[in-house]
Amino acid sequence: MAIILGIDEAGRGPVIGSLFIAGVYIEESKQDKLKEIKVKDSKLLSRKKRDEIYKDIKKIAKFKLIKVEPKEIDSFLEKDNLNLNWLEAYKTAEIINDVNPDKVYIDSPSPNKTAYKNYIIKLLKNKDIDIIAEHKAESKFPVVAAASIIAKVNRDRELDQLEKKYGNIGPGYSSNEITQKFVKENWDKHPELFRKSWITWRNHKDKKEQKRLDEF
Repeated sequence: MAIILGIDEAGRGPVIGSLFIAGVYIEESKQDKLKEIKVKDSKLLSRKKRDEIYKDIKKIAKFKLIKVEPKEIDSFLEKDNLNLNWLEAYKTAEIINDVNPDKVYIDSPSPNKTAYKNYIIKLLKNKDIDIIAEHKAESKFPVVAAASIIAKVNRDRELDQLEKKYGNIGPGYSSNEITQKFVKENWDKHPELFRKSWITWRNHKDKKEQKRLDEF
């Protein structure tokens, strides 16, 4: 009874909110069930459809979900020679070690798939697990597509909660005008909400500090 595991993330780039990394696992002989419920890259699905498929995934597979809040992201990125790829690798290894599957499919965020894969292997308790790291793995492997849906739905739900608490924050991405406006007006009011290592947040902080110096 071979177990396969697919891992993907949602919320990697936003200046607001958490990064979600999901691992969906299922018996290899039953993976066609994922095709039957028409899993695909979460970005290609409407929110309504993601929510529907999310429920279907839970009926036929199991999953692990890791939520990485802004404070943890910033703390990790403060360390020398570490970036978001390596943070994702650490969390990916955490899921793999917890599930201990026979085979893992990973959506590689690094252009060097081999280096990324080898980095993860170093973090594993079981070095014999078969790891396949691919770019756009969510479009190639149903179990990774399922993981992308689990991660995205939970990211959506977090945004709903944040909007209820803080008002209209937009999608959380710096490229969005609503999010830009919110960051500009609130960057120093809600420290728990923002990724302070992001240039978008730092720019507002720097402008404020420069203004104080000019006034002095």
